[in-house]
Amino acid sequence: MLYFIPTPIGNLGDITFRSLEILKESDIIFCEDVRICKSLLNLLEKRFNLAFKNKVFYSLHSHNENKFDFSKIDFSLTCAYLSDAGMPAISDPGSVLVQYAQKNNIEYYVLPGANAALCAIVKSGFLKQQFIFYGFLNIKKNRENELINVMNLNYPVILYEAPSRIEQLINQIAKINPDKELFLIKEITKLHEKHFKNKAAFLAQSLKNENLNGEWVVIINNENSNDIARICQEDILCLDIAPKIKAKLLSKINNKSIKENYESLKC
Repeated sequence: MLYFIPTPIGNLGDITFRSLEILKESDIIFCEDVRICKSLLNLLEKRFNLAFKNKVFYSLHSHNENKFDFSKIDFSLTCAYLSDAGMPAISDPGSVLVQYAQKNNIEYYVLPGANAALCAIVKSGFLKQQFIFYGFLNIKKNRENELINVMNLNYPVILYEAPSRIEQLINQIAKINPDKELFLIKEITKLHEKHFKNKAAFLAQSLKNENLNGEWVVIINNENSNDIARICQEDILCLDIAPKIKAKLLSKINNKSIKENYESLKC
């Protein structure tokens, strides 16, 4: 039997009773980082006065999950997968193991539990019925293009961001649309949890005086985006990027070909 167990994202008290029971019974544990997992189990033992039996640990993360030899695992034993924090497979590894279980008729369960995205969208006040979970933006290429597409969606969008990039992200949003309403929250459920809600331009200035340490969730309110195409086109023209990339971005919002936009930029 295989279980996918969400782990607390900050407060140990958010672990469920069922998760603790399965962790006690587990023979094999898959986890992103064995050291972090063992540390978590130690803390849970002390907090809830438990004694976990000896277990076999396997490191399973984004760099090795596609090459991992699952055929060597005895899934007739009680097995569990834990990400470092939060729900497995939500901007974390885990989906490859789910697919392996499906293809090989291995019985598996996903337990409910802590999730930063859901906590943040509820706290934002932007939620009516629908929202989009997007996770992390690409950090290597076409980030501006990707961000503009996200800001053109018709629903609130949830992004994850690292502390080293949060200021850059908010500055980029403010450059595209300074009046875009945002909700930012860091260190969810932890002692120093803090949130911000305002227009992008205001938040870009506010973050200069803030301690940015901690994991961030950013929610973009796209509810009032009727005029976003015009705004995006003007701001794309102002971006300091290569003409070919600028032409590609423009083609997504003005119904002209990339070639047409590229030629107009040369004029």
